[in-house]
Amino acid sequence: MKRANSWRRVAVLPAAALTGAALAQPSSEPTAEATIPTLPTVTATATAQGSLTAPGIGHQRQSLFQSAGSVGFVDAASYSNTYASDLRDVLKDVPGVYVQERYGQELRLSVRGSGIARGFHTRGIEILQDGVPTNFADGSGDFYQIDPLALSAAEIYKGGNGLAYGGTTLGGAINFTTPTALTAEAPNMVRADGGRFGTARIDGQVSRQIGAFDLLANLSVAHAEGYRAHERGQYEQLNANFGYRFSPAVETRFYFGAYIVDQLLPGALTLNDALNDPRKASASALAGDQARNTRTERLANVTSVKLDNGQLDFNTWVIHKYLYHPIFQVIDQDSWTYGFAPRYAGTYSVGGMRNQVIAGLRFFGGNNDARQYVNVNGDRGAQTLNAAQDAYNYEAYIEDRLYVVPTVALMAGAKAYRNRRKYQDFGGLPTNPRPKSDSTTYSGVNPKFGVLWEPRKDVQAFIDITRSADIPDFTDLNQTIGTTQRFVPLATQHGWTLEAGTRGQQDRFGWDVTLYRSLVRDQLLQYTVSPDVPASTFNANKTILQGVELGVSADVLRNVGSSGDKVTVSQLWNYSDFRFDNDPVYGNNRIAGVPTHVLRTTLAYSRPSGLRVAGTIDWVPTGAYVDYANTLKVPAYVLVGLQASYEFQRGLTVFVDARNLSDKRYISDFSTVADARTANAAVFYPGTGRAFYAGVKYKF
Repeated sequence: MKRANSWRRVAVLPAAALTGAALAQPSSEPTAEATIPTLPTVTATATAQGSLTAPGIGHQRQSLFQSAGSVGFVDAASYSNTYASDLRDVLKDVPGVYVQERYGQELRLSVRGSGIARGFHTRGIEILQDGVPTNFADGSGDFYQIDPLALSAAEIYKGGNGLAYGGTTLGGAINFTTPTALTAEAPNMVRADGGRFGTARIDGQVSRQIGAFDLLANLSVAHAEGYRAHERGQYEQLNANFGYRFSPAVETRFYFGAYIVDQLLPGALTLNDALNDPRKASASALAGDQARNTRTERLANVTSVKLDNGQLDFNTWVIHKYLYHPIFQVIDQDSWTYGFAPRYAGTYSVGGMRNQVIAGLRFFGGNNDARQYVNVNGDRGAQTLNAAQDAYNYEAYIEDRLYVVPTVALMAGAKAYRNRRKYQDFGGLPTNPRPKSDSTTYSGVNPKFGVLWEPRKDVQAFIDITRSADIPDFTDLNQTIGTTQRFVPLATQHGWTLEAGTRGQQDRFGWDVTLYRSLVRDQLLQYTVSPDVPASTFNANKTILQGVELGVSADVLRNVGSSGDKVTVSQLWNYSDFRFDNDPVYGNNRIAGVPTHVLRTTLAYSRPSGLRVAGTIDWVPTGAYVDYANTLKVPAYVLVGLQASYEFQRGLTVFVDARNLSDKRYISDFSTVADARTANAAVFYPGTGRAFYAGVKYKF
């Protein structure tokens, strides 16, 4: 099969550190030195101060938890001593985030029902890296350029809380940050790990500070044959940044990324095959040599200016991506994404009361040359599509937080948007001789209102209401019908979400609990018409998405065998009640795609000397519905894992990571269908069997 041209292969990269959520008291000027208490399932460590363009971990936490709404924080150290291969390993302990693996690094990522029926990649969540969007301008995106070992942290803004970055989609925004030479754990780091299913990875990091300059480069190479046949994946990822401080008040930083992905696709199976012969590939995946190969280059700049009462940031970016994707047809695309986004965050006094404001503008554009061909054993056959997809977004947002008393903040904000989508089919092909063009424009205003109460140190409670809007992307608008594509002008998905919650840390006990209810109109849902054809999208009438996001953690024992050691129990529970609301076809049925209950329990023993041993239980007591008619559910399952690591003196760490110890056969994910009694049954992805991984890391 013909592959996209690849770059020279390189190896190395790094890691960083720790997961969790933390909470800070109000401060007009947050500092990295502030004492940051720990919320559920987190271990906090000393952090570097960072700089204007890239603040340290402590500053990130403190800023994040000044929001009147549900947010989450993951510090990369919590998973750096495990085999962290994809975003599930990063986000698996965050309440309210549902993330399941399909194959390779492909997964389903959903927050509060965002993209609940999406059969591939992501919808309804804005994915950013260092504050810069990685999504295409139409809102679509994937996860392949986010390297778990190249991160310092992840900031999760659920739902309308993504307004802090200009995001107002149903799922919110996730900002993945990478280390700089000013925040790196060590000037140099190397790491090697591997295990079952032909898995091997080597990575490393180097950073330097030279006067006003600082530089960090992060490179990795990973290979896996995969649990299933025809699942081989090869990933090469480079993340680098270079900063220069003109003065204590002015700094600029350039980010560069280069990402190679060569991923064979194993395809979806019937439920019977997925449970009884899970390692096989689908016949269509083999016949079409199905794959997803991408070449991506990313260049971004963040320039920050410190003002007397705040900070002004200017974000600029350009991303080039080439995609060669033989599936039902060969999808051959070449796209450019670019944008400019000034953002101000400041604190000042209003009538003697402390007031924080975040305001920004964003222009976000993209152009995609979209071509398709008949799939001839993975190669291009006769051309079936020659089109252009152009997306342009114009946005302005503001969020204000007024502390009417030192412990209570009133918050209000809004985002105004105008999004243009233009599709042009040039025609001139036997299957599509006549040119045609279509376009549509979406616009509106999404407000947000909330209250944050901090009754005592390290304790917060909040309530807020937000309006969300999800614009259809080109996968939704250009639907494949037979062998041709048609432009379907779908409506914007919009809704109101009310949430209330509390988070905090008191002595041995930490918690993060949120209840939410979303009333959605025109929800964008999908159903699979064929296992090889991207799902068709429709607007539902009214839907209700509600649930509970809970994370708790407690040190049940301390000083067990030696001074400073402890036994910690952590519990995650996501309750998702997603339903149609008197739909003319589906009544009040549950929306297919996500199980009602997802639980994760962790029992860990740790010692100050560097030893940590943890056992995990992932439990889905009732499987999710596969179809909107609610005639079929996937089976429930329980998975057991075990992790152990030891940090020696002088920077050496070794670890082992065992997963699915009982070798349970289960359904990890699936594509939704309208009615399982009549639809094509090959929509299931089997979960990975028993696996053992081990690795070593050295910092110097």
